[in-house]
Amino acid sequence: MSPAPSPHTPERSSDPALLRRVALSSLLGTVIEYYDFLLYGTMAALVFGELFFPESDPTVGTIAAFGTLAAGYVARPLGGAVFGHFGDRLGRKSMLVLTMALMGVASFLIGVLPAYGTIGVAAPVLLVLFRVVQGVAIGGEWAGATLMVVEHADPKRRGLWSGVMQMGSPIGFLLSTVAVTLASLLPHDSFLSWGWRVPFLFSAVLLGIGLYVRVSISESPLFRQAAQERGAGEAPGVPLAQVLRRPRNLVLACAVGIGPFALTALISTFMLTYATAIGYATSEVMTGLLFTSVTGLVSIPLFSALSDRVGRRAVVLGGAAGVVLLAFPVYALVDARSTTLLILGMVLGQVVQSAMYAPLGPLLSEMFGTRVRYTGASLGYQLAALIGGGFTPMFAGSLLSGSEDIRSTPLVVLAVVCGLVTALAVWRTAETRGRDLSAEDPEDPAAPDEQPRTRTTSRGADA
Repeated sequence: MSPAPSPHTPERSSDPALLRRVALSSLLGTVIEYYDFLLYGTMAALVFGELFFPESDPTVGTIAAFGTLAAGYVARPLGGAVFGHFGDRLGRKSMLVLTMALMGVASFLIGVLPAYGTIGVAAPVLLVLFRVVQGVAIGGEWAGATLMVVEHADPKRRGLWSGVMQMGSPIGFLLSTVAVTLASLLPHDSFLSWGWRVPFLFSAVLLGIGLYVRVSISESPLFRQAAQERGAGEAPGVPLAQVLRRPRNLVLACAVGIGPFALTALISTFMLTYATAIGYATSEVMTGLLFTSVTGLVSIPLFSALSDRVGRRAVVLGGAAGVVLLAFPVYALVDARSTTLLILGMVLGQVVQSAMYAPLGPLLSEMFGTRVRYTGASLGYQLAALIGGGFTPMFAGSLLSGSEDIRSTPLVVLAVVCGLVTALAVWRTAETRGRDLSAEDPEDPAAPDEQPRTRTTSRGADA
């Protein structure tokens, strides 16, 4: 017989429309956040070096532009800590409205920012400032959007519904890629003077739609229950201090995410730089990025739902093994100087990236208690984004910049190392599938032989 639900477990709504609204809100928010954030990464590879760092030579200008990209990633853990703190203290919903507004405004201001030739050094300074605001906003968005879905959903389908939310990442990337592709069809002078601004200005439209949907959803039932149990006279404590008091889960959460973020940087952001350097046209690489976006749109929800059946660890470990085995073949396809093989290589890279990335939402959420879940999941995810995604383009560019004979071997080694980091971390993390999220002191996920607790709940919320 299945164990009875814990008496302190909050009841989830039996209204299937509620969960669909929550999932839609999280999906739209993630689309907007990643559209804006990834749009910057693409423009950093295409135009920012020339427009905002003109006194540098082309190589240094590109690295400098990627430096502002890293500035956004450095701000992401800061955003995770700040929004995680208030999300654990005040609630998930209000923080999500604020993160969306910050991201949309920062992106719009980038779209109207004068270049270096107009306002001098103030241009790159403001560009970095707006990028930092973007980083702070996305630092708080992912965990909040994930928790809203995970904490509403049935334990047996957390992966499925989290996968719906995480489709926002490839959709956002797809939209940003389409926007840049259309803008790049303009004559080169027009693209440099005003065409690159249009995709940033379009974010204002997405922001209006997203805010309209987001303000209509309800607060997480698990957070409401935790707030009631805490009581009006009880000091809530500092979530970050509680997470750092037992830091092993945070370290493991960060390490698990390094592989997928590094691979994202290599097959998307940095691929523009590498592929064009070995002879591909920008339009050919952009076509490859379109195919990888569509691939992620399909593979992320599939792998996320699969983690409900076979476990989070098995799916992530399979993806990490795929990176180690396929890194060399992927770059061999890219190096073949064939557009078809380039696309095939990028798609293969996206499949193994999705396997590592898709289960992160439920996995990281299940590693922390309700009162610190926003802080713990957000910091783990954003530190992984900083290490794996923020500095990978800079490091990869540095590896290739000193040689006229550009070879992919350093990039293969970089991908394999990051894949091994993820494999080791997930091997040291216990299976969390089905864990009782209402428990304030969840079982330590550090021991690999530990079995998670499960319980029976109504399936009504997932109808």
